[in-house]
Amino acid sequence: MSRAGARRISLALQGGGAHGAFTWGVLDRLLQEESLSVSGISGTSAGAMNAVVLASGLAKGSESGESGADAGEARRALAQFWRDVSRDGRMSPLQRTAFDRLLGNWSLARNPAYLAFEVASRFFSPYDLNPLNINPLREIIDAHVDFEAIRASQVAVFISATNVHTGRARIFDHREMTADAVMASACLPFLFQAVEIDGVPYWDGGYMGNPPLVPLYEKAEADDIILVQINPVARETTPRTAAEIQNRINEITFNASLLAQLRFIDQAAKLIDQGFMSRLTLGGSSFRRVRLHRIGGADQLAKLDATSKLNAEWGFLQHLRDLGRAAAEDFLETHGADIGRRSTLDLRLEFAD
Repeated sequence: MSRAGARRISLALQGGGAHGAFTWGVLDRLLQEESLSVSGISGTSAGAMNAVVLASGLAKGSESGESGADAGEARRALAQFWRDVSRDGRMSPLQRTAFDRLLGNWSLARNPAYLAFEVASRFFSPYDLNPLNINPLREIIDAHVDFEAIRASQVAVFISATNVHTGRARIFDHREMTADAVMASACLPFLFQAVEIDGVPYWDGGYMGNPPLVPLYEKAEADDIILVQINPVARETTPRTAAEIQNRINEITFNASLLAQLRFIDQAAKLIDQGFMSRLTLGGSSFRRVRLHRIGGADQLAKLDATSKLNAEWGFLQHLRDLGRAAAEDFLETHGADIGRRSTLDLRLEFAD
């Protein structure tokens, strides 16, 4: 996505199941800004899916050579992807109860199939419950993503997965992007069997990088990174139910790597400011100053319980998309002019007790 005179940005996309439709809305709005050009994308889990669908759309659209065709194709690709996720979800036993529909509640907590799975997952693994390792999302990814186009694209793409044996993050870049890499990034260990790539098993990348920021810092050309964050870092209330406690543990775990990466970028910037290092490469890492921004849905998404991340109803996905578009619109009105000039994410607040 290269536009003459446009400000280059990188996008870091968090994962969060169906809540990834919020990110779809953010991307849909950003792609309408002719003054912005996407040169790098990173993502994890649902964020990885958004990343490769976006990158594939940009690559295929750019082939026409028409101005704005890449953004238009990317918007269509994202919309079609999430529509097909919803169509596939209609066959799932995880549906809202009539009572929840009546109240406008997006939760699946009262769904009998969900409750049964919650109990079964305490005693049985995906190798027991899903021996054929069926994952409908694989077919959707295959149908909507042109991996050859991504590998040939000028847009840098990075997605993360967690090496089951070592516990370390594995970053797949656009040159080695495959459907297996995407499914590895989105492999929740309680739902799916580990995805093996070259004999190595991988689980969801959220455990070690949700999303991966350092590759954008080290290798992407853009000096502005926009983080699309859908998992709340802070909550004002204490979780009390078992589901709330488990959800908060997951949020803390999945955000830990993000905060560590932000701290690394912040410390590097301080060393540059203090004159201890200029932009240089040391041990394969490039130290430079980048501008950080965030588009988040914490206020809206924090109100949804964890079970809604499994809700693939089209009405819910549209609702999340609209929330994402509104959040991006608010960001552009407030901070759009700051892109290319200064950071708008105050890291001091992120690390405050």
